[in-house]
Amino acid sequence: MTETLPPSASADAPAPLTGHALIQSYLKTLDGSPGVYRMLNAANEVLYVGKARNLRARVSNYARPSGHSGRIARMIHETASMMFLTVRTETEALLLEQNLIKQLKPRYNVLLRDDKSFPNILISREHRFPAIKKHRGKRSEKGSYFGPFASAGAVNRTLNQLQRVFLLRTCSDATFESRTRPCLLYQIKRCSAPCVGYISDADYESLIEDAQRFLEGKSTTVQAHLAEEMAKASEELEFERAAALRDRIKALTQVQTAQGINPRGVAEADVIAVHLEGGQACVQVFFIRANQSWGNRDFYPRTGAGAEEAEILEAFLAQFYDDKVPPRLILLSHAIEDTDLTVQLLSDRAGRKVELAVPQRGEKAELVENAARNARESLARKMAESASQAKLLAGLADAFDLPAPPKRIEVYDNSHIMGTNAVGGMIVAGPDGFIKGQYRKFNIKGTEITPGDDFGMMKEVLTRRFERLLREDPDRESEAWPDLLLIDGGAGQVSAVAEIMAGLGVDDVPMVGVAKGVDRDAGKEEFYRPGQRPFALPHNSPVLYFVQRLRDEAHRWAIGAHRQKRAKAVGATPLDEIPGIGAARKRALLAHFGSAKAVSRAALADLSAVEGISETMARTVYDFFHGGT
Repeated sequence: MTETLPPSASADAPAPLTGHALIQSYLKTLDGSPGVYRMLNAANEVLYVGKARNLRARVSNYARPSGHSGRIARMIHETASMMFLTVRTETEALLLEQNLIKQLKPRYNVLLRDDKSFPNILISREHRFPAIKKHRGKRSEKGSYFGPFASAGAVNRTLNQLQRVFLLRTCSDATFESRTRPCLLYQIKRCSAPCVGYISDADYESLIEDAQRFLEGKSTTVQAHLAEEMAKASEELEFERAAALRDRIKALTQVQTAQGINPRGVAEADVIAVHLEGGQACVQVFFIRANQSWGNRDFYPRTGAGAEEAEILEAFLAQFYDDKVPPRLILLSHAIEDTDLTVQLLSDRAGRKVELAVPQRGEKAELVENAARNARESLARKMAESASQAKLLAGLADAFDLPAPPKRIEVYDNSHIMGTNAVGGMIVAGPDGFIKGQYRKFNIKGTEITPGDDFGMMKEVLTRRFERLLREDPDRESEAWPDLLLIDGGAGQVSAVAEIMAGLGVDDVPMVGVAKGVDRDAGKEEFYRPGQRPFALPHNSPVLYFVQRLRDEAHRWAIGAHRQKRAKAVGATPLDEIPGIGAARKRALLAHFGSAKAVSRAALADLSAVEGISETMARTVYDFFHGGT
């Protein structure tokens, strides 16, 4: 992309100019090129990033003294300078605009705050007997991908249904190779047991083909094929096989009945509707694939201080499909302004034509209305929860003598067993509830810490957390700085944390220790603050229940992290320490010899015979266990 910067007008403009007059002064330096503009306030903070087919024409709209919405009028009034960047095409301008919005997060732009990836179903093709499984992230594994699904739960339900109908394996390759007899899934008729040769390659491939047809929306073809096979088995007096096929047809019928919205005339589409109320927006997305509903997800984008539905949807489309492949059809609840430009952008990302439509009647309009109703109901629930959360945060500020309701609460806890596999956990909560995307785990690394020393572990966690904060944001301009620390523990933990914070020069972040009372019963918690006497809250206080929820969530998170670390340690073998032995070679060695102990006793020639182990690697393994002699 070729980018050019026009001469800046800020040097020529009189210093006192702001608002309309300032914007007017830039017009003489602009031409009709496509590009991106930034509006900045007196503190040099970016207020807004916008794209333009014609920079001069777009900026001239802001130079008008009247005719703007309240939001745009406020933005113009705050503008003290502008920056411009020209590009070759309008699509480049749209891409650059979205990149800058994600990077700068301007106050007046619509910003999608949820960037989670969506799960898919993968039929892997890297094995003789392909497995069917859930997949999230980059599509690097060879195979057929079907999705996206709205949630892991939607994928799991579909996988469970597919197991009943098509009897495909879901185990890992390592588990598959190690089986000597069929597992429980075969006994309950959820797998055809290819691991022990209970089905031929050709018959298993036929199951794979049927599953792919079903996921492509050709369920009628699959059902007809199964009926034909059942009739053939009956004619050949293979009654057991006919009964098995009958059961699969019955299961397939139940799957089709259980599906929710199954549009007949829409094979593949995303249905996107927005509802706006009280300055807040909810965008509801339904995923239609293979004439089936694969779930829905709601989003709550920041509305840029009062954007309308069309602007919210246009920004949402560009940001939502930044790392996702758009479907062939996207149904919208409201028309957007730059339809042709957005269509071009999405088509380029998909590598094929993408259509945007705002249906007015028929089945497609019903799909949009259903999404709009869900958006309306979801936003009502969200606003009710936010109001309740605001009351709790205000009560928390009163109880702990905070200057204002906290916008970011960080809660810390440790988990270990007799000091082993020690892990620290941090959870985050704010006006919108738990912010799970910002939870953190800390593997305790300090060798000088005595096993089981909770004070020492807490010191290490807080030191690492705030040293990083000070390094990355010393001026505290980001939202990553907490307004309140909750520590699981009493006076000892609080004094340890206070000592660390004082040593780092961070002495203005309030902290409270949450300790169980004398009988260690929930409801008798005592609260500790540096230099103050402990106190308790009334046993029926909503604030007390709120703090208990925060503490329990931190406890759950820390225990989960500890269990993961412990499970990983249980599965560790000496092979993990050998240079060049990764997961694939480790599986190959264990599958060939049966155990790490057998690998350590193997001769050099036997090691070389393992598939994937070269003579050089075999020598490395042999020398590791025999001291290089």
